[in-house]
Amino acid sequence: MTLRNLKTLELFAGAGGLALGLERATFEPLALIEIDKDAAATLKFNRPNWNVINDDIAEISPLNLEMFFDLRRGELDLLSGGAPCQSFSYAGKRLGLEDARGTLFYYYAVFLQKLQPKIFLFENVRGLLTHDKGKTYQTMSNVFKDCGYRVSKKILNAWDYGNAQKRERLMTIGVRSDLNLKVNFPPPQKYKPVLRDVLKDVPRSLGAQYSEHKRKLFELIPPGGYWRDLPAALAKPYMKSCWEMEGGRTGILRRMSLDEPSLAVLTSPTQKQTERCHPLEARPFTVRENARIQSFPDDWQFCGSMYSQYRQVGNAVPVNLAFAVADEIRKALEALQ
Repeated sequence: MTLRNLKTLELFAGAGGLALGLERATFEPLALIEIDKDAAATLKFNRPNWNVINDDIAEISPLNLEMFFDLRRGELDLLSGGAPCQSFSYAGKRLGLEDARGTLFYYYAVFLQKLQPKIFLFENVRGLLTHDKGKTYQTMSNVFKDCGYRVSKKILNAWDYGNAQKRERLMTIGVRSDLNLKVNFPPPQKYKPVLRDVLKDVPRSLGAQYSEHKRKLFELIPPGGYWRDLPAALAKPYMKSCWEMEGGRTGILRRMSLDEPSLAVLTSPTQKQTERCHPLEARPFTVRENARIQSFPDDWQFCGSMYSQYRQVGNAVPVNLAFAVADEIRKALEALQ
């Protein structure tokens, strides 16, 4: 096996953040499956040579996957992706695969069970660990074990891996039990960029605007500030019932500073409880600015409407974080040569 033929199959591929990180680590995608037509179009537009399958994974998982992908069981190097988090039924006492039936994770597990890749990477939000009082992740762990994998997990912050963003992701890595290899999680990097480092010379792109009222409020808030920087006479009518709540509510009317990393990029440019106003202008970040924060290259184009593009960027795995994890997986697979 050479570095050029490390093969991956990616499920729930989105707009390509994880795929780009894997590509940089010398993986070649056998196929990428994505149900959203705009995200699939983004993948096809930027990488015409990739085998992008715009379909429902529930329709593909019952097939003979070895025949469908021209792949022998156990031959695939890496199965990657992250299914959206859903509650399970817990119909059985074992909390295993049958309990996950009907969820998107179930279909990921079917691919894992049928293809038996050497390694799998399952990424998700930090909250998955505590979802449904921890039962959801416990079920997933049982399924991974039943499929024949040794599993390790770690929460990684994108800011530690060259992204100007505080964004935590849960990375679960499984190694097939018959293989004597270990995958390390990447150590944090010394370079921790802030917004000043990534908002230089950003290409023009689509971008939402605030209402006139909200724009005028943001003009009164300094970089790094939020609603508490406004006079009460202005803040209280805007916050309404939130004014009486306990806690800092620091996401409301939050304006970022050039000297800090962004908070996690969202799927919408403006959300009242979790705003991310541009440091220098009273507006949301543009699609391209969000893409920079997510460490997408400038030549990676997004398809669909403006709001679809925001959603694709916000749902993506930060590219630099994906590469850091993928590079450790590559090192482990090299040990098999």
